[in-house]
Amino acid sequence: MLHPLFSTILQRPDLVMDHFSAYGALFHKEASSAGSELLARTLAGLMAMLAGFAFLGLAGTAVMLGVLQNQFHWVLVAVPGIALVLWIIAMRAAMKPFKSERFPELKAQIDSDAQALRTVA
Repeated sequence: MLHPLFSTILQRPDLVMDHFSAYGALFHKEASSAGSELLARTLAGLMAMLAGFAFLGLAGTAVMLGVLQNQFHWVLVAVPGIALVLWIIAMRAAMKPFKSERFPELKAQIDSDAQALRTVA
């Protein structure tokens, strides 16, 4: 006598293939959501790098202009300040922790299938 899993595989391979294709669809759905979150964090990191370099360049230029002109003007603080604020916002977005654990529905489905196989055995 065969285990019920093996008899099902031999008698109804279409059911097994449907089950595996559902696993593939679930994995694709969860991987695409994780990938979009990772892409957003990567773009925020690139934006932080650009804003940081812009801040350093603008701040250095503002210091040189202030020393050269021997006077202070509010624009020499405001222009690099905008780049600094953009850098802070981008860094916060890039360093934000992930929203949830990875592949929770897939893990729950695998656990459910394992439990069903244990009860059949």
